[in-house]
Amino acid sequence: MVKNLIFTAIFLLFVSSVFSQNKVLFVMSAANELPLQKGGNYVETGVFLSEFYLTLKEIENMGYGVDFATPYGVISSIDKESYKKKYWSGNDTLITEATDFVKHNQKFNNPITLEQALENIDYYSGIVIPGGQGLMVDLINDSIIPQLLKEFSNKGKPIGLVCHAPALILSIPKIENPFIGYKVNSVTGLEELFIEKFVMKGKPTNRKIGKQLKKLGLKYKKGRAASNFAVRDKELITSQNPYSNEAFNKLYLEALKEFKENGALKSLAK
Repeated sequence: MVKNLIFTAIFLLFVSSVFSQNKVLFVMSAANELPLQKGGNYVETGVFLSEFYLTLKEIENMGYGVDFATPYGVISSIDKESYKKKYWSGNDTLITEATDFVKHNQKFNNPITLEQALENIDYYSGIVIPGGQGLMVDLINDSIIPQLLKEFSNKGKPIGLVCHAPALILSIPKIENPFIGYKVNSVTGLEELFIEKFVMKGKPTNRKIGKQLKKLGLKYKKGRAASNFAVRDKELITSQNPYSNEAFNKLYLEALKEFKENGALKSLAK
């Protein structure tokens, strides 16, 4: 009887370990408005569709499952700007496919809370936080985000932060920030200016992400405006804009593969 119980416990631990290597957590903003500096105005915002859906497809093609987590389990809003063809290389089929996904996918429309994600962190091989300026409203002010980022980093699991999402590194106090000294990328100052002038028609209260990251002690790298650019430093993969999906996906999928084969990415060379 005792032997059977021991065998069952070992088997369950093995199964738990196997499953923990085959699921990726997508943390999403649930905000749909961004306050601007002047006039008490707001602009509609949300998650940038291509910045999560194209990565999602690649991750699922590798055989990984996914979960979605948002503050309080609220369904994510999608930034209307992100439906434009220019962010999809003019591929109408992909836009239709992604639109259908956010309308009908059960997991997307029933996200878990950030607290639940933190409680079950051992079941995930990696985390991805897509961009869109919604996260500059809710995720950057959420107390769970620093904990999630630190835990994934401490376990050496791939962390993917897209476009505006590297700003979330700023939510971790410097004294306990595991990314100090890392190479990092994000939306550039020039790209922020373009968005503010031609898309949002105003400036948000929190901006100049690249300068803030550099000031915090990270090694900020950037590509040309609207270029396909991403950076990896051990477990941290960061990218610049909606045109950087290809570069980001390549680096992130490589990190997932390395984690599965070798374990914690912190033990690997930069």
